[in-house]
Amino acid sequence: MLKVCNIVIVGGEGDLAFRKLYPALYSLHRENLLADCTKIVCFGRGKYKREKFYQNMRTWAEKSEYVKALDDDSWNRFCERVVQFSGDATSAKDMKRMREEVGPEEMVFYLSTPPSIFAPICKALGDANIVTKSTRLVVEKPLGESLETFNQINDTLFEVFQESQIYRIDHYLGKETVQNLLALRFANIFFEPLWNRNYIDHVQVTVAESVGVGGRWGYYNEAGALRDMVQNHLLQLLCLVAMEFPARNKADDIRDEKLKIIRSLKPINTTNVTQNTIRGQYTEGSISQKLVPGYAQEKDADKESDTETFVAIKAEIENNRWQGVPFYLRTGKRMSNRYSEIVIQFKPVVFKFIDIDPNVLNANQLVIRLQPNEGIQMNLMNKVPGLSEGTSLQNVGLNLSFEDAFEKHRSPSAYERLLLDVTRGDQTLFMRTDELRGAWKWVDGIIDGWSKTGQPARSYKAGSMGPDDALALMIQDKRKWQSFEG
Repeated sequence: MLKVCNIVIVGGEGDLAFRKLYPALYSLHRENLLADCTKIVCFGRGKYKREKFYQNMRTWAEKSEYVKALDDDSWNRFCERVVQFSGDATSAKDMKRMREEVGPEEMVFYLSTPPSIFAPICKALGDANIVTKSTRLVVEKPLGESLETFNQINDTLFEVFQESQIYRIDHYLGKETVQNLLALRFANIFFEPLWNRNYIDHVQVTVAESVGVGGRWGYYNEAGALRDMVQNHLLQLLCLVAMEFPARNKADDIRDEKLKIIRSLKPINTTNVTQNTIRGQYTEGSISQKLVPGYAQEKDADKESDTETFVAIKAEIENNRWQGVPFYLRTGKRMSNRYSEIVIQFKPVVFKFIDIDPNVLNANQLVIRLQPNEGIQMNLMNKVPGLSEGTSLQNVGLNLSFEDAFEKHRSPSAYERLLLDVTRGDQTLFMRTDELRGAWKWVDGIIDGWSKTGQPARSYKAGSMGPDDALALMIQDKRKWQSFEG
């Protein structure tokens, strides 16, 4: 049975709402996953007249790669759900007026606004006396720039809402391949016996972007790659790879196991930060045969900025399952390709009856592709057919493409999944306060270490895969980064 609730997008005339939220909500509508009486409220300042607003919504829905079909009939019925409301989201009077116009159903408030106004918006909701036990609050990152500032922002939410009502979005957790990590691990018996330090040599997590900072230079210069990507996306992926089997398939059981991983991360601080982390900043170069500027040459840039646009980290988990298994994390802007993947590198076999280069045998891998071309690849050693003397081995990939394997099933966008889960009241894919506190504590140690050691951001050309020092981070351990295969 579909959950009846109204979805209020505060900041509903903004970029995120048009690019991601309305297309996702239209897809849910088209799939009949919204209750008939569910309304979608655009709470804005009245920037757009009605016709222009709906035209903008349609333009972005048609651009979305996840909206496979848009027909006039379903679109018109979707538009009947959408209510424009003009007002001040920090005004209790306007919040109360909005509630009176929209109706008495359960409410989901999605704050598509800067975190700096979370507090006055929540205060207005509280003062308007429209928050009930069933009211839900959705907030986007960035939630702070340190543990201290996260706590300040988070505490303002707690003045009106309880933990069970707050949904902190990390859109990476809504990706189909990320959700499939738990199914892959826990629904296939042949993985669990091997998923430990006895059989796995190391793990790589890469989230590479080919774009630069674009028009977000001011924000990005304050955040950097570590705060913008590692603290949330990459650490969440690490947790899903490393966590123990939860007692039940329930939100808090899964989040409890992720928290244990975060608390087991070996601290990185002034004593080991230079050995375990690499900072980088892109300079001018070319992407897809097109010249692009360096970070210091972007619009509104400060040429003296030392903010990192690339970071590579050697992380270690100090527990029985993973002791001694390094997790190599890297992310960056203006890299040669846009892709995200997780590589599980298994240990080499003891292969004594064939005289062959041991490096060739160290080839068993599980590659989980998050984007593009979502899927899973298992790299295995096979004999090369032929009658030549001796035995020749070759690495062959067993490739599972989600698009090919599930061609009859549409792959939804991350925001579709997350918005649907909010309407259902399912917090599994949303981050809990203690998770974020643990992640910020670990990241703060790195930031403090960089500051005290004066670790510089190494230059790398746009269109490369980061600074040379990032290669050395693995070479010193006699390992290497997985190259992108397209």
